[in-house]
Amino acid sequence: MAEGERRCVRARISGRVQGVGFRAFVIGLGKDLGLSGWISNQPHGEVEVLLEGGRAEVGRAIEAVWRGPLLARVDNVTIEEISPQGLDGPVRVR
Repeated sequence: MAEGERRCVRARISGRVQGVGFRAFVIGLGKDLGLSGWISNQPHGEVEVLLEGGRAEVGRAIEAVWRGPLLARVDNVTIEEISPQGLDGPVRVR
């Protein structure tokens, strides 16, 4: 995939997103969409995610994190576009 076809975003997701399977949801989403990156619980109850892959697939992932898993309640998603990091491999817990 050419550099211009890749997209990398860092997202902060707030709401009821810890203890509800959100990390497993994003890991599965990443696997399904062929994305690389990481996900991490943050001290103030947010979840931080870095996703890298095809532009369309990253876009679909962003749409999906707004829904989250069944028990989650997503109040806000803040997206920061960053330069592709050259990540390889699945989305992992960080």
